[in-house]
Amino acid sequence: MRRAVYPGSFDPVTNGHIDIIKRAASQFDEVVVAVLRNSSKSALFSAEERVNILCEVLKDMPSVSVRAFDGLTVDFVKECGAIAMIRGLRATTDFEYEMQIAHTNHELDDSIDTVFFITNLKYAYLSSSMVKEIAMYGGDISKFVPPFVEKVLLEKVQNV
Repeated sequence: MRRAVYPGSFDPVTNGHIDIIKRAASQFDEVVVAVLRNSSKSALFSAEERVNILCEVLKDMPSVSVRAFDGLTVDFVKECGAIAMIRGLRATTDFEYEMQIAHTNHELDDSIDTVFFITNLKYAYLSSSMVKEIAMYGGDISKFVPPFVEKVLLEKVQNV
């Protein structure tokens, strides 16, 4: 079985992330969406909330599972028995950053490849940070996230 891991913070998951997940699922037998518990970042949603949101949004994709993790991504990828790590690229600045991470991960474990998916042009500008900011100021985020994510994000920012 060819398994890949798509790691990220997904705070919140956007239509751009979902596009990458769907495309990765068409190339691999199984995709594990790995939600990073990162104590150095202040997330709006807890890791458990992000896992639950992703599970709801991806429930119709049987070859996709969602798990939270901490520590080194390469260790988690190996623990999952995956052969590849999925990363999305929006712009050249992403490429430079992601290339450094890919090379470092390769040095840590050369059995795991990084597979880059170029973001669909209609999502090239989209980021979770941007979506959160728009939501916090009452803007319309319906074009950027699935309806369930819109609902829980608007509830969350009203209580912040």
